[in-house]
Amino acid sequence: MTQPLDGVGVVSLAVNLPGPLAAARLAELGARVVKVEPPSGDPLAAAAPDWYRMLIERQEVVSLDVKQDADRAKLDELLADADLLITSMRPSALARLGLAQPQERFPKLSLIEIVGHAGEPEVPGHDLNYQAVHATLTPPHMPTVPIADMLGAERAVSTALAALVRRAATGAGQPYRVALEDAAARAGDAVRYRLMGPGAVLGGAFPGYGIYECADGHVALGAVEPHFFMRTIETFDASGDHESLRAAFADKTIAELEAIAARVDIPLNGIRVPSTSGE
Repeated sequence: MTQPLDGVGVVSLAVNLPGPLAAARLAELGARVVKVEPPSGDPLAAAAPDWYRMLIERQEVVSLDVKQDADRAKLDELLADADLLITSMRPSALARLGLAQPQERFPKLSLIEIVGHAGEPEVPGHDLNYQAVHATLTPPHMPTVPIADMLGAERAVSTALAALVRRAATGAGQPYRVALEDAAARAGDAVRYRLMGPGAVLGGAFPGYGIYECADGHVALGAVEPHFFMRTIETFDASGDHESLRAAFADKTIAELEAIAARVDIPLNGIRVPSTSGE
């Protein structure tokens, strides 16, 4: 089957998480991706080797020291045949490589530059920092999902697709910038506009959308729509408040509750707890 991005060439200099995630998604869509890593490798390979291997399985990985003239020339050879360049370094580092405006040397090439902050792209930061300023953390607990990195990766993908559309119209590549803090800000809108967060309708205030303890763990009830909520109340003979649902679930196992939910068509699932062993 022909993939949407068949024939599109991507070179990625990005390491850690957002860039590799974006490159992997473009590869899934059919793009030919060459992942250029420094001699020390991608830190993600050491931090999460299984995830790293999954992300690169559709890519060609090459090791180049782009600060050295010979390897820098090899990078240029790759860029000459590419449609997209993904980076995740500081703009000053990109400028030192002569890649801040790559379309000046490679007219069809569009740059997808992933940075931390839109206004101050030289300021260092990571997912935890971006989440911290946009109210998606619950201290002192560490987050279980790198929201800014993952949403930022999807923003990089959509920007890459938009860049291809724009080039099809103009015939020329352009540089584009994706800020991870912007992605965190949009995730934080759920809290900012009081949909989620302490006391919000989907933050625990509505009994039909919540986490409940049961005999052998916890379940997540997502009965937001009125028909699901009324069916939950009727099925468990509950009055519809938090206490009545807690009592209805307390003596049943996850398996029992999931079986009931499947039978009567209620969105309810047992909660899988992250394993400290990584299994």
